[in-house]
Amino acid sequence: MQTSTRDRIVVTASRLLQRQGYVGTGIKQIAQEAQATLGSIYHFFPGGKEAVAVAAIKYSTEEFATLLRKALDSDDDPAEAVMACARHLADELSESGWIDGCPVTAAALETLGTDSEIQQACADALRSWEQLVCDKLLRCGLPSQSARELSITIISALEGAEVAAQVNRSKEPLQVAGRQLARLVRSHEVQSPPASGTR
Repeated sequence: MQTSTRDRIVVTASRLLQRQGYVGTGIKQIAQEAQATLGSIYHFFPGGKEAVAVAAIKYSTEEFATLLRKALDSDDDPAEAVMACARHLADELSESGWIDGCPVTAAALETLGTDSEIQQACADALRSWEQLVCDKLLRCGLPSQSARELSITIISALEGAEVAAQVNRSKEPLQVAGRQLARLVRSHEVQSPPASGTR
């Protein structure tokens, strides 16, 4: 029962961060929407709102990582896989009425310049997503330096395009980003080595 209550608090906080950001989300609202008492929140999260937000960001990090893995594994061609990821993000954002953006981005922007646990959790999230993309590119034969730099570019572009899609209430920024990122990935793809014995 305790685990269920904690999970409700974390998932609720994650959704509220997506829609309202960290500053706009209050501890009382989290408790109310999670059907939990303030006492139970402080029981599970003695650090209060910041501690809840860190747990929510970590939850969202893994949630997006699951989406990212699925998209990256959907096609052997890394360029097509990146486009699939952009399409999926565009579809989910549209279906939410353009309100369920990335909670990591929202929280990161609101805590810039701080040395908070929230900022650290956001930085960890971005690095973990970049690593997933990098691993895919390495498996597809790209050199390590190219794979690393491309993975940073891809995650940065998708995060920015998601914000632009929300602002414009349009899938186009993500769709365009997906196509251009795919073109960039193709420009880095290694050619198959020559067959053994040929010159």
